[in-house]
Amino acid sequence: MSVDPTAHPDTFGLGEKVMFVDCKDRRYLVDLVDGGEFHSHAGFVPHDAVVGCPDGTEVISTKGARYVVLRPTLEDFVVEMPRGAQVIYPKDLATILMIADIRPGARVLESGVGSGALSMAMLRAGASITGYELREDFANRARANVKSFLGESALRSYDVHLRNCYEGIDGNDFDHVVLDLPEPWLVVDHAVGALRRGGVLVAYTPSITQAMQVRSALGDAWTGQRTLEVLHRTWHIDGQAVRPDHRMVAHTGFLTTARLIEKP
Repeated sequence: MSVDPTAHPDTFGLGEKVMFVDCKDRRYLVDLVDGGEFHSHAGFVPHDAVVGCPDGTEVISTKGARYVVLRPTLEDFVVEMPRGAQVIYPKDLATILMIADIRPGARVLESGVGSGALSMAMLRAGASITGYELREDFANRARANVKSFLGESALRSYDVHLRNCYEGIDGNDFDHVVLDLPEPWLVVDHAVGALRRGGVLVAYTPSITQAMQVRSALGDAWTGQRTLEVLHRTWHIDGQAVRPDHRMVAHTGFLTTARLIEKP
């Protein structure tokens, strides 16, 4: 369903995504539809009770449960969105945008688009993406998620192909090659031909042995080689009681990056 064009930009309209947040900070992603209802164990809230309200409104269910209704951030959507493949976590998405230098107008080859989490982050940063994906269901899911959160216009900068990146890359003027594949080291030689001089390669790998193989494949044509991981630790703060939370999002993957300085 498309967003209601008559809706005020500061209030919720039909077709929008909203996040219901309860008193325990549980989050529920909902598309507002005409006559729709948000149901939980604590009753339901008619969508009509949300339409026309400003961001941050509190609504009450038929059983008295209170929810704050917010527009979802990209982080919210990535965590809650429909998915086929495992998504890259927001903490890694943010770091990839920085170390790959994703910017408006950047030409990116992304291989392994999965559910589209990284695609959405790069598209919203202004990049133009050529995506390679082996599985048609993943490619369709990624396109659907991009359209759902960023709007149909984002698809103009998102060209996904059912292609095997291990067999080669079409084109030779990409600014960035970003890989989320089981064996990204097999793509390093193809990336040399696909990237412009000075272009950036980033490979996301779950295991350190995969990262080691990527580094082994990078030869003298590359500079600035490094491998890192991002650890996300939150803190419990309640008055004077301050300590790290008992649980944290620690290892999710390794990021290996390098810049191309020589082309054959």
